[in-house]
Amino acid sequence: MSQGQPRRPLGDAQQAQQDHQPPVKYGDVFDVSGELADRPVAPRDAALLQSAEQAVLGQTQKGGPAAVLQSAAALNSRAGHVGRGQITGPAADAGATVTEAELPGRRVVTESVGGQVVAKLVAPARVVLTEPLGALDQDAAVTIGRALEAVAATAAGDKPVDQGDAAAVQAAEMCAAGSRGVTVPGSVASSAQAAADRNARTARDEDKAKLRDVLSGAREKMPADKGATREDAERAVSAEIRNKPDLATTRGGVADAVTTAARLNQERP
Repeated sequence: MSQGQPRRPLGDAQQAQQDHQPPVKYGDVFDVSGELADRPVAPRDAALLQSAEQAVLGQTQKGGPAAVLQSAAALNSRAGHVGRGQITGPAADAGATVTEAELPGRRVVTESVGGQVVAKLVAPARVVLTEPLGALDQDAAVTIGRALEAVAATAAGDKPVDQGDAAAVQAAEMCAAGSRGVTVPGSVASSAQAAADRNARTARDEDKAKLRDVLSGAREKMPADKGATREDAERAVSAEIRNKPDLATTRGGVADAVTTAARLNQERP
């Protein structure tokens, strides 16, 4: 088989140009239109959106819009399509922004570049326990079990257990035990699920099992316990809102308690 003339070694940018690799444009990675859609992604565009994400969300979102721009900008820079200090025209004019809108039970995060929306994210609302934690010792790490017991000692303890509560309890217990997808018979999660199933068949609220009934002495029923973390709180919140018709957590309920416990632990010196 015949071979062509050997090519002389080329750098990454020269090779990309010789191969006629087109630049990655905004329209290639986001659903945008107009001038922005035809512009190649530049490094400073990514830096602007990354800064906005960090300011509003506290971190750059893994796999989020800023990360997508960073990858596209890196490809364009290596191929010689854009300079390292270059910024796209629309981004220079309108900038990059990240905004939040608080809605019942959830928040909507909107990210924009050059005045056009590049992504919207629906996330659980930031929840704060509305009742005091009572006897919880704030000098030591607040465990998930103690947070559940705190719910039983507040007004939220009078609430009939529903599927959202049961799901949040199950998520919390699994976080405490370091397991996923397994509910131990006789545990607090098992009791919560049984109560939710029974309540679904019970007509009168006064005859239904309450959160207090299943969360009192939670630590004794749990297979293991540990200090609550932000990740634990996120799992509890997500589990609860997925099983609620209004996509909202119970005020002072399970997800709120785990969230507050995680916040207290994070604020400890």
